[in-house]
Amino acid sequence: MDKGYLTTHVLDIGMGKPGSDIPIELFNDGGSLIQRAKTNSDGRTEAPILAEAEFKVGKYALIFNVKNYLKKNHQLVEEPFYDHIKIEFVISDQNAHYHVPLLLSPYGYSTYRGS
Repeated sequence: MDKGYLTTHVLDIGMGKPGSDIPIELFNDGGSLIQRAKTNSDGRTEAPILAEAEFKVGKYALIFNVKNYLKKNHQLVEEPFYDHIKIEFVISDQNAHYHVPLLLSPYGYSTYRGS
């Protein structure tokens, strides 16, 4: 059986398009930075945020640094409501593909375990 991996992407539901050029950081349960990435024009990272070689069961947090994206793309007159969005989750299957997307708007967001 293949080993699992972790992917993510950002969809800007306020504009109906992918969220591009958003810095993302992945941390483990101990608070150590594991990976840094940035979304591309399709709102995805160029490679899995946690590849097969580093993929392990455990607790993780994805931090999406959305402030600059929101300022630039939504032409807000005030400071953005969100500076960053932190999504904490658990990987419990060593062999599964975990996909953790962020659906973003200037004043709200949601996430889910995708495929």
